[in-house]
Amino acid sequence: MDIDALRSFVAFIETGSFTQAAARVFRTQSAVSMQMKKLESDIGQPLFQKQGRNVALTDQGRMLASYARRILVMHDEAMGQLASGAVVSPLRIGCPDDYAESMLSGLLHLIRQRLPELGFQVHCDHSGELRRLLSAGSIDAAILTSAPDQEEGYLLHQDVGVWMHGGYPQLLDADKVPLILYEATCKFHTAAIDGMDKLGRPYDLVCATQSATTIKSLLKKGMGITAMARSSMTEGIYEFDLREHQQLPVLPSVDIVLQLGTHTHSLFGHKTAAEISRAFHQQMQQQDGRTEAVVKKTG
Repeated sequence: MDIDALRSFVAFIETGSFTQAAARVFRTQSAVSMQMKKLESDIGQPLFQKQGRNVALTDQGRMLASYARRILVMHDEAMGQLASGAVVSPLRIGCPDDYAESMLSGLLHLIRQRLPELGFQVHCDHSGELRRLLSAGSIDAAILTSAPDQEEGYLLHQDVGVWMHGGYPQLLDADKVPLILYEATCKFHTAAIDGMDKLGRPYDLVCATQSATTIKSLLKKGMGITAMARSSMTEGIYEFDLREHQQLPVLPSVDIVLQLGTHTHSLFGHKTAAEISRAFHQQMQQQDGRTEAVVKKTG
């Protein structure tokens, strides 16, 4: 089976769309369709079936999905070993700004422990833009916020959205609750606005930004409250307890994942990414247990 065709097949599985898969592997949609027909011809079985207006995998397609990932892991590992004598380029990794402090440093520390010769180039942006950069080949890997029901990347942390303030819980009693949120591309922005509307709570969107540093600085000045992932909490930022503040809407849960680009870094392929992600996930679970034992919620 052709390696490039298997990459296109895995890209379709991870994006759920032939259009997005084509963009990720730098081919036209018609070229990807031809690759899939060739795969079906090689296997002698259909890989796809229509489900309403969508395309889903057949039983044979799901079986191939498992093998395809393993084949790509072995291929990338072999290419990495063969290229090991060459000059090692830095790992280009993307990260949303709100995870830069809480997650990125720990992840890079784990990677550096395993690959001490590997350097890094870090690009901070929101998850949507990072997906575009992955598809364009501009970065090798990215920390992304993924919906829990999506099959994307390697799990780093299962998190939940919470309401936070910077020491001014009384802002919740204002006639119009002042909100400081990430921009509209953020899952928590939409959930916060929709939730307030459904509860009939008047609000004032004071600021929308991609910068977690800006949000936290404004919170500490008492300019508003925010909605973000619990793991983004830092010193001087406090969580509202929704059992006491039922006038705030419940926010969604999210999975935070490590996603690799279609063409992986020579030293950082799928096998290494999976092992490091597993170790990081275990560390975050231990950290969450310690935090719940010592942190007092202010609300």
